Amino acid sequence: MKRSTFVAAALLLAAGCNQPPQPTTSPTTGTLSDAAVAKAGANRPQIALVMKSLANEFFKTMEEGAKKHEQVNEDKYKLISNGIKDEQDIAKQQQLIEQMIGQKVAAIVVAPADSKALVPVCQKAAAAGIVVVNIDNRFDADVMKEKQLTAPFVGPDNRKGAKLAGDFLATKLKPGDKVAIIEGAPTAFNAQQRKAGFEDAMKQAGLVVADSQSANWETDQANKIAAAMLTAHPDIKALLCANDSMALGAVAAVKAAGKTGQVLVVGFDNIGAVQELIKSGAVLCTVDQHGDQLAAFGIDYALEMLQKKATPTDKETPVDLITAETLKK
Repeated sequence: MKRSTFVAAALLLAAGCNQPPQPTTSPTTGTLSDAAVAKAGANRPQIALVMKSLANEFFKTMEEGAKKHEQVNEDKYKLISNGIKDEQDIAKQQQLIEQMIGQKVAAIVVAPADSKALVPVCQKAAAAGIVVVNIDNRFDADVMKEKQLTAPFVGPDNRKGAKLAGDFLATKLKPGDKVAIIEGAPTAFNAQQRKAGFEDAMKQAGLVVADSQSANWETDQANKIAAAMLTAHPDIKALLCANDSMALGAVAAVKAAGKTGQVLVVGFDNIGAVQELIKSGAVLCTVDQHGDQLAAFGIDYALEMLQKKATPTDKETPVDLITAETLKK
């Protein structure tokens, strides 16, 4: 089943979510280049937002949040937003960064599709005097050190968020029950952390992870993998999906197998389509990482770096468990 079908249907029913959270302020250290500071001078600086797949509702929500932030702060900066069509099109994302370097933007706020592969081109941007802020998916620390890239990370603790969902699932099952995990892209740090968070919760509750495979964040891949898991492990009680797009594919597979109500589905991202499935009972819960605010947090930090001539430290943003009870409030 095509993901666009799920999303289109969900958009008709999408509802609002919780009040936006406020991030915690961090101290500042380090010094920016004069070139970056100069770009923030008399003229409005251009800030580029480089996201992953805009076919994913989560990143469309992120982009909409960034545009609203620009409207409110139109005197402070000009936004350039970019995204890729495929979560795995790393080469295209690298190309977008190169374009922003050529355009001499003041800052780049990037949600990297790959935690390692995007580091070199972002180091190139930093060397050109461009402020780089890493959001959503954290760069690999070892590769950053190797390439001598300094870029603060603004985003959630994905492991903590995934454990929230796993802990809630555990209240619906009993020790010894079998579950399966549908992972994100293996090279993405946030995918690794969400898998670890699910595993933390399952181990603590005495649940058995019978299978774990990557569907690369994609709905169609998740649908096929979930269907195969349900056949190979007919006694599994739940599918823990590392993002909501994959949860949509898992729900379709559960329905096709005639196991709706027998196999629970967990997601991560809190997109509108999954909110409706939580209300109907087809999805047990998801995790809100406040995608509508995530880019805005990163842009605020980029502006702070430009204005204060300093490099802020990492900033953790909130994650919240979303259930049917939460959505009633």
